[in-house]
Amino acid sequence: MTKYRCLIVDDEPIAIRVVRNHLQNFSNIGVVGECTNAIDAIRLLTDQPVDLIFLDIQMPQLTGLELIRSLQHPPLIIFTTAFRDFAVDAFELGVVDYLLKPFSLARFAKAISKFYQQISENNTVSSSGELPDLHEYIFLKADKKIYKIDPADLTYIESLGDYVIAHTRTGKITTKERISSIYEKLPRNKFLRIHRSYIVSIRYIDAVLSGCVEIGAQKIPIGRNYKDQVEVFLAQQSK
Repeated sequence: MTKYRCLIVDDEPIAIRVVRNHLQNFSNIGVVGECTNAIDAIRLLTDQPVDLIFLDIQMPQLTGLELIRSLQHPPLIIFTTAFRDFAVDAFELGVVDYLLKPFSLARFAKAISKFYQQISENNTVSSSGELPDLHEYIFLKADKKIYKIDPADLTYIESLGDYVIAHTRTGKITTKERISSIYEKLPRNKFLRIHRSYIVSIRYIDAVLSGCVEIGAQKIPIGRNYKDQVEVFLAQQSK
C-alpha cells in the first residue's frame, strides 16, 4: 500500500487535532509534521517531502494563500478554513478541496477521495509524458455562487461597464470580475483577446472579417490595438 505524507498547518491547535483525528481513518496517509504558522511550514517543506498539505488560510505572518504562492512546486492542498470569501482564489490555485470549519468526517472523507483521484490523474500524466492542463476549469463568482466552468463550453466573453458576461453554449454568467483577470485564467492556445472588451474562443470562431469575428449570429468587433495579434493568429492557422 502506498503511504502518502501530509503536513497540517493551522494556527489553532484544536483545528490541527481535528484533522489529525480524522486522518486516523485513513491508514495510508501519515502526518509528517504539524505547524502553527506558514514560516515553519516553509522550513519543514525544504527538508521533508510532502504529498498533501491541510492548510488554514487566515494565519499570522503569512496567509495560506501566500504560502502556496511562495512555493515553486507546491504539493497538493486541501484548505481548512472558517472563511468562505477565499474560495475563488483557492480554486484558481488548483487546490484539491476547500473545507469550511467545522467539517464532518463525511465531508473530510470526500476531500480525501478527491486527493486520491488527483494523485491517480497525476500519475497517469507522468507515465504518459504529457503535461497537465493547468486551466482545466475556471471559477467565476456570480449570484452569490461560485460557478465551475469548463473553458471548452465558453464561446466568448464580453465586458460591459463594471460587469463581465461569460457566454457559454447553454447560457451566460454575469460577474463583477475584470475581463483581464479572466483572460489570465484561460489557456492561451484556445482563446484570443480581440478587443479590450472581448475574448473569443478559437474553437467557436466561424469566420474572421476585416473588422469583426463571427461566432454564430454574433458579430464581435476587432479592436484597433488587437488587429496585429489577430493577424498573427490567422497566419499561424494558415501554416
